[in-house]
Amino acid sequence: MHARIPRVSSHRLAAGLSYREVGESSERVALLVHGYPESSYMWRTALDALAEAGWRALAPDLPGYGDSEPDPPGTWERHIEALERFVAELRLGPVALVTHDWGVPIGLRWACDRPGAVDALVISDGGFFADRRWHDLANVMRTPGDGERLIAGYTREGFAAAMRAGSSGMGDHAVEEYWKGFADETRRRGHLELYRSGDFEKLGPYAGRVAALGVPTLILWGEDDRFASVRMAHRFHEEIPGSELTVLQETGHFVWEDQPDRAAGVLVEFLLRRAG
Repeated sequence: MHARIPRVSSHRLAAGLSYREVGESSERVALLVHGYPESSYMWRTALDALAEAGWRALAPDLPGYGDSEPDPPGTWERHIEALERFVAELRLGPVALVTHDWGVPIGLRWACDRPGAVDALVISDGGFFADRRWHDLANVMRTPGDGERLIAGYTREGFAAAMRAGSSGMGDHAVEEYWKGFADETRRRGHLELYRSGDFEKLGPYAGRVAALGVPTLILWGEDDRFASVRMAHRFHEEIPGSELTVLQETGHFVWEDQPDRAAGVLVEFLLRRAG
């Protein structure tokens, strides 16, 4: 199941972003925003499951990741702008927004600034709190000099080892897909630009605004996440009235790789029940 590819004839292009798309529904539309250092490939099992459930689902590669060209600078704000252009060009109405890792702060800032753009939320393994602190790897990337040495030193073999150390389900094909984000100097520099733009104080004005969207919300998390602690999942659950929380045991940060079928099943069941 891990190597299954979504039923899509080819990568499509919209607003400069390569994307995967399945399904044809005009009423039930899901937009899936990947995390770091991944791409739309991470959603392959979820895309199939959504299509089988009668949903149209779209998953773009953010600029500089997967098959999308870089669009410097690779900042948090630049990715939000890219997401907005993508939605506008495809004229997507209210969507069920599904997010992971960096896709959470990118997607939630976009949604909070555009009330009515989403009719459901799925938040997995990523924060949206002004008082959060970065994990150790992010702090290295945010430090001038240290970050440059780290990102320049990545090899294909070292990257594979790091990804497999963080995910029990990370296969060879996934590693190859995510390695695309390291293909050239511009893409690698974009990684540093992303993390160095990630000042959590920027989220101060967003306090309470996810809850204020008033849409059905699922929080889906890996119990053993060492980059985004499961404590954040419980905090989301407490702060968003009526939200649902699913914590997958014996699962780390990369829930969509470690337990793709289980995660996709929880996603589809939630959307059919709460947003279908």
